[in-house]
Amino acid sequence: MTAYWVARAKVNDPVAYKKYTDLVPAIIAKYGGRVMARGGRFESLEEPQKFDRHIVIEFATFNHAVACHGSAEYQAARKFRLNGVGENELIIVDGGDATK
Repeated sequence: MTAYWVARAKVNDPVAYKKYTDLVPAIIAKYGGRVMARGGRFESLEEPQKFDRHIVIEFATFNHAVACHGSAEYQAARKFRLNGVGENELIIVDGGDATK
């Protein structure tokens, strides 16, 4: 079953944050991830407006998504968005409707 990274970000230092965003596409591809949405237009309907960037990445399985996040490459890249460079939320969720 497919799984998704669903991320929201607030970029505080675009120059420093770009060091992270330059590395991530190759890491995601290595784990079979496919970008469904990254940046782009959005409208916040039912939440306080904190985040200004939204990302959805599809993986073949939940385990692929977890492995990508836990990889040494991703963990090294994510350090470029810490310490005030950006504020991020990231979840991994199985695709489909689990309520059925």
